[in-house]
Parts: sequence; structure tokens; C-alpha cells
Amino acid sequence: MKLALLPLLGLLLMTSGCSVNDEEKLRNWMAEQRLQVKARITPLPIPKPFQPEPYEAANLPDPFGKEKLNMVLRRSASQLESDPLLAPEIKRRKEPLEAFPLDAMTMVGSVSKQGQPMALILADRLLYQVRVGNYMGKNYGRVIKITESELTVREIVQDAAGEWVERPASLQLQEKTK
Repeated sequence: MKLALLPLLGLLLMTSGCSVNDEEKLRNWMAEQRLQVKARITPLPIPKPFQPEPYEAANLPDPFGKEKLNMVLRRSASQLESDPLLAPEIKRRKEPLEAFPLDAMTMVGSVSKQGQPMALILADRLLYQVRVGNYMGKNYGRVIKITESELTVREIVQDAAGEWVERPASLQLQEKTK
């Protein structure tokens, strides 16, 4: 048994001796490489001198001032009066439900009075009776159809291009849940 261990012990001594020598060679090579390598730092470019641009908007009206707001309001008022969709809407008297946006109103019921359908609208904890032709909402909404479960409104809104267009909107009957 001792004879079987002898070659194994010899092999271990030989490999351990080689590894120390190889490790020393590796350390010497690394030290040589460190001495040969030189850092290459590129210098920063010279900054360009600052050339200020002249401020040319000093003579224009302040964008947040009253003058600018008045100009915009005058221009938009003249456009509104000339628009065929909005001109009649601006000149008429406002109805009570035009003080609330459509999403703040709830349709809670419908009735028929003298053969004409009417919707019951809850807005600001008050109940309103609405007929076809009444106005409601902030966007010049006019009631065009009333059924037992839905009220359809035609609104006039501005599209992305600034043109006034009609769009349909509706209120669904809301049943109270317990």
C-alpha cells in the first residue's frame, strides 16, 4: 500500500514545483507590460467663444399680458360670429343645464308628457326635465333624441385644426345600485 502512494506523492511534488515557477514568470511578465503601456489621454477641444443672439421679441406684446389676451379674445370673437355653426348658438339665451359639463349630469329616468318624451336629468343634486330641442352641457349641446334608456345630444366642438364641427354625445340611463 505504501508503494502505491509513492508515485502519487512524486507527481504532486513535481506539479507543485512547476506551478510556483510559472506563477513567478507570469508576475514578471505582468510587471513588464505595466512598464511598457503608456496612457493615451486626448486633450479636450478648445471651447468656442460664446456669441449671444440678439433678442428681437422685445417689441412684441407680453405673451402673458392683458394686451395679448385681449387680441386673442377679439380675434376669436370675430371668428365665432362669422362661423355658420356657432353664430346662432352665441346669440341665443343660455339654459340652466348649460352651466354643467355633460359628464357631471346623470340621466335618472324618462317620462312621456302629452305624447312627447322627456328625460329626467340630475345635475348638482337638482332634477331637471329635458325635452328634445333643449340645450345642455358646455359645448353648445342640443338634445336631438330621447328614448327610455338614452338621451342623445349634438355638440359643437373645435377639432384639431381649429374648425368647429358637430359631434354626437349621449347620456345613458343610470340605475341606482344599493
